[in-house]
Amino acid sequence: MRILHTSDWHLGRSFHRESLLAGQAAFVDHLVETVRAERVGVVAVSGDVYDRALPPVDAVALLDEALARLRSAGARVVLISGNHDSALRLRFGSALFEASGVHVRTSPDQAWEPVLVDGVAFYGIPYLEPELVRAGWELPDRSHTAAISHAMTRIRADAARHRASVVLSHCFVTGGQASDSERDISVGGVAHVPLPVFDGVDYVALGHLHGRQRMAETVRYSGSPLAYSFSEADHVKGSWLVTLDPRTSTDTEFVPAPVPRPVARLRGELDDLLMFPKYTDFEDHWLHITLTDAVRPKSAMDRLRARFPHTLALAFDPVGATPAAQPVRVSGRPEAEVALDFVREVRGEPAAPEEEDLLRQAIEASRVKETMA
Repeated sequence: MRILHTSDWHLGRSFHRESLLAGQAAFVDHLVETVRAERVGVVAVSGDVYDRALPPVDAVALLDEALARLRSAGARVVLISGNHDSALRLRFGSALFEASGVHVRTSPDQAWEPVLVDGVAFYGIPYLEPELVRAGWELPDRSHTAAISHAMTRIRADAARHRASVVLSHCFVTGGQASDSERDISVGGVAHVPLPVFDGVDYVALGHLHGRQRMAETVRYSGSPLAYSFSEADHVKGSWLVTLDPRTSTDTEFVPAPVPRPVARLRGELDDLLMFPKYTDFEDHWLHITLTDAVRPKSAMDRLRARFPHTLALAFDPVGATPAAQPVRVSGRPEAEVALDFVREVRGEPAAPEEEDLLRQAIEASRVKETMA
């Protein structure tokens, strides 16, 4: 059997206010093409289908389209909820979907009830909030390890009856490398889950971390299909194509996803970034740029966007700048003086005369408005 392991679609997410829906739709096209070309039997989606509990309508429409197209291409779909999803909303219609070959698992007590496909048992462990299952499952402590260990004990007992077994789980396995775009799941108990918790099954399709990772030969994160933070600039996005054969071994191959617009970080002085040819390849990237000029350049973002129109974030880390002075007295001083000191501190040079005039006018207008209120 061939399985396509994917996760963390985060449909509806934006990137520094830029819509990602077109890129996510391109990823769906890629998945459907891969299913057809590789004769995939099951697409395993390991949580965080949506970016938030109440997704926008265009994200819901894209998921609806994706599921229909994957089924038309010949694959069954097994899907679990992640910590970004609303389990109740994602579960809507799941009883009807089941008959059509789309299997949605969002209830903790369904984790050990397998979806059987050609003798292979698929178990979906949705994101588990330890506090919500602690009493019903009689867990020894308030941790993700205790919750997933309980589910895996039940799964192993059932998996012994089947030819092969695959587990989908949305969690943070100890040793995994996080990026800046994952939501912290430590609230509700200790977040990390030791790798041995997943022993005893043929493949574990993990979700939550956004970089592809091999935790063990048969325990992997697929990562997100697109970069959702600049910390993922070096990631190769895509899915794991898993060939499951219990008689021999489980083979895995990474299938890279299309990159609608690359992301990158650049660092340097403004004039160098604007002039040097070596930065030409970055002109179509989404960029986070850190300027190292000793004096903060004026209109830096406008000047950068003249060459790099997709610059989304700007930071300053002046090289050789004078260490910050001790805090100055604020109380009792004129507002304009305090504001001009702030400009000098942030920029590294005083405000220009026209800027000083504009600042004084703004302060005066604010004072007049306050008096009239």
